[in-house]
Amino acid sequence: MKFNLGHLLLAFTFGILISSGIVMNNANAANQPHMQNALDDLRAARHQLEIAMQDKGGHRANAIGIVDNAINEVKAGIAAGN
Repeated sequence: MKFNLGHLLLAFTFGILISSGIVMNNANAANQPHMQNALDDLRAARHQLEIAMQDKGGHRANAIGIVDNAINEVKAGIAAGN
């Protein structure tokens, strides 16, 4: 296999960009611990709704939709705060 410096530099640059994005994402979550906790709790609530018995007169399905909207709002809030 022929050594190509251009490909090596491209791969190295891509790796740095990916890792810096991961670090920034973790740093942003650390700067907003309450929002991150709310997001984690909403995801846990959604999971509990998903595994609950289905026959709830449509209220379970409505609750899942409301929780999904709340998850999206918290994500938007985190993004806006960054």
